Amino acid sequence: MRQAMGQSRSPGKSIMLTSGFAVALAVVLIPFYWLVVASTHSTADIFGSPPPLLPGGHLGENLASLQETVSFGQVVLNSLLIAAVYTVCAGLVCTLAGYAFAKYRFKGQNWLFGVLMLGLVIPNQVTLVPLFQLMADWQWLNTYQAVIMPNLALPFGIFLMRQSMAALPDELLDSGRMDGCGEFKVFLRVVLPPMKPALAALAIFLFLFQWNDFIWPLIVLRDSGSYTIPVALASLQGVDDTDYGAILTGTAVAAIPMALVFLALQRHFVSGLLAGAVKE
Repeated sequence: MRQAMGQSRSPGKSIMLTSGFAVALAVVLIPFYWLVVASTHSTADIFGSPPPLLPGGHLGENLASLQETVSFGQVVLNSLLIAAVYTVCAGLVCTLAGYAFAKYRFKGQNWLFGVLMLGLVIPNQVTLVPLFQLMADWQWLNTYQAVIMPNLALPFGIFLMRQSMAALPDELLDSGRMDGCGEFKVFLRVVLPPMKPALAALAIFLFLFQWNDFIWPLIVLRDSGSYTIPVALASLQGVDDTDYGAILTGTAVAAIPMALVFLALQRHFVSGLLAGAVKE
């Protein structure tokens, strides 16, 4: 049967599929290749004619310019610290909230979950002014907690964990309780181990969300020494003179942690997708 199906596919279809995949891959990779190439050139070379297609020799100069202008090493550490702390704290909040919505029954549960899901359709810009006023009242302006705290209970994260935990059999939790486990112990030893794929997906989403966030850190961070990477790179854009070589170098460096986080967690993420797609 498999042999007959393989023989029924015409060479023309195979060529079309391969060509389509090649075009799609080129569309995805060419911008990243240009980013890497441009980060090794000066601004004059980037806007030259024809534009450079091979790496140049200005990478060190661009990094030195970044360090001198915005203390880029400190900026990277700020972003790593904020994104790491946010991922852990928001992951814990979203996981606990998702577990409560999925496995507990309480009055007003559906109404409360519906209100929470409104956060998925309400633009973040609507809440900027009241959040800023709240941070000012608490005297949290220009602090890391002002960047981290407002988005800990992220609606999408709670929704993701609630949907994942809803598929967990209630009998599994009841067996843990019968063995003498308390509720928190059931959560740690019974609920979390099967949730590794969902937790990996949540961690990737939370890290990228905080790492790429621009508007809120721009509003609450006043001192350049506490800037995150998006805010620091935006500060390099001048009215008359902009060092695009330095900006693109900083952008290329900023993409490295995102790639590393995905590569570190993709095994759990992909295995979760495969486990959900294959029936035993």
